Amino acid sequence: MTHSPSEHSPAPAATRSHIDKPVVLVGLMGVGKSTIGRRLATRLGLPFIDSDDEIEKASGMTVGELFENYGEDYFRDGERRVIARLIDGAVKVIATGGGAFVQQETRELILKEAIAVWLDADIAVLTERVSRRNTRPLLRDTDPHMVLSELAEKRRPFYEQAQIHVRSNDGAHEETVERILEALAK
Repeated sequence: MTHSPSEHSPAPAATRSHIDKPVVLVGLMGVGKSTIGRRLATRLGLPFIDSDDEIEKASGMTVGELFENYGEDYFRDGERRVIARLIDGAVKVIATGGGAFVQQETRELILKEAIAVWLDADIAVLTERVSRRNTRPLLRDTDPHMVLSELAEKRRPFYEQAQIHVRSNDGAHEETVERILEALAK
């Protein structure tokens, strides 16, 4: 497998040097926040943290178990606290759960203390991606395309508040990383 020269090369020093806040990836489930976040962090030479992983470590339960045992409101409150802890001023890349940015307190914190990057994709792409695993509590025993379409409509006004908007197409994740780096450079 051959890679383009930029695929493994770090972001230009000018891009890295002017990032002075955490970069927080927001968007619907399946858009690639974790995968793209890891690659973006590598390119920027920054640490990567997935907020769902941190919630699971702190609670000793999976996100699905938290939803099932305690409900979405309880989960969102814990998510808000974890994200507030992660946005501690240190520059890093953070992937959030799909509903995190919808919560007012969490969104306000991210917009004030970080650079929010909305990763957006077509519903058909998201449906195909989320259908690969059955770990998403909001999709259990439902039609993923219908649920994602409804979530996209409800959440769009919140996601649109992010400082940066990048499309995550059906192509290579590296293309999305490049678009984020270009937007960060501006």
